Amino acid sequence: MTRTSVVTLGTAGGPRWWTPIDAHSRFGISTAVVVGERVYLVDAGIGAGRQFARAGFTMEQLGGIFLTHLHSDHTTDLVNIALFGMFGLSGSGPRVPIIGPGDRGMTPPVSPRALVAPRPVAPHLPTPGTADLFRLLMEAHATDLNDRVLDALRPSPLDLFEAQDIALPAGIGYHPNDAMTPDMEPFTVFEDDRVRVDAILVEHPPIAPAFGFRFTTDDATIAISGDTRRTANMARLAAGVDLLLHEAISFDWVDRTYGDATDPTARASADHHRRSHTSAVEAIELAREAGAARLALHHLVPGHLTTRQWLAESRDDDVLVPDDLQTLAFEGARRRAIA
Repeated sequence: MTRTSVVTLGTAGGPRWWTPIDAHSRFGISTAVVVGERVYLVDAGIGAGRQFARAGFTMEQLGGIFLTHLHSDHTTDLVNIALFGMFGLSGSGPRVPIIGPGDRGMTPPVSPRALVAPRPVAPHLPTPGTADLFRLLMEAHATDLNDRVLDALRPSPLDLFEAQDIALPAGIGYHPNDAMTPDMEPFTVFEDDRVRVDAILVEHPPIAPAFGFRFTTDDATIAISGDTRRTANMARLAAGVDLLLHEAISFDWVDRTYGDATDPTARASADHHRRSHTSAVEAIELAREAGAARLALHHLVPGHLTTRQWLAESRDDDVLVPDDLQTLAFEGARRRAIA
């Protein structure tokens, strides 16, 4: 039997550098699902490429990249993996799929905190999906790439990777502003000889679509929440899994950071955190509802809190708070759901 494991390449969430930055600082969110010698990457936060190499993986092992949503803290190292990956991939095999959300289709509503309505960036293409994101990233680096492709005869990342938008099932009642998380069942977005990957819509307004993923292998089932508030869809996706990796935010930190703020930017940030994320306690409740065997908290916000502080936030000794580059194995892991 091909053995499955998970390596937490980076466990911090949020589009910022968390301070203090020291030898114990967490890298941006990125998770490796390892099935035998093949590696599937979920999200590509800051430092994901370097952590991928630190974990001992090579580009030839990469079986796919899955993006839960297109916030920068989940995608910022995608460009590095593609640009530097051209030195680790021969191009003789099939293209590595990059699978993630499609175009939102419309801009999100302006925050009611705004005193003056902001102007959107790139109004000609304000909400590109995964395929357009990757194409535009490669076009932005065309000077570098054409040096390497034409002069050094390296393979183009466009020939090494294939970026694909996830097509939503018809008739589920989805709308990017009004119904971003309709009740639904998981649906398959990828399958090869090692793994099946199912997705479901989760709730992380204002971004949409946003997905959680479930990996099914010969010996393990793993659910990864992406960024989301507590939602019934995530409980469906995680039903009976061997491991649920769920995001967690400290709302005490939100209160300390934004509680006394009066400026619109800070108040809008606090609004976002509260309607778009899950506390450690809520993640535990969801894991129990889903009947997950194990729960690991990641995408930790703020990213500078210690493991001990996160365990205090969770108030539960059964919860895992993995460090970066920690391996979670599944031998003998099938057991009762967390109590």
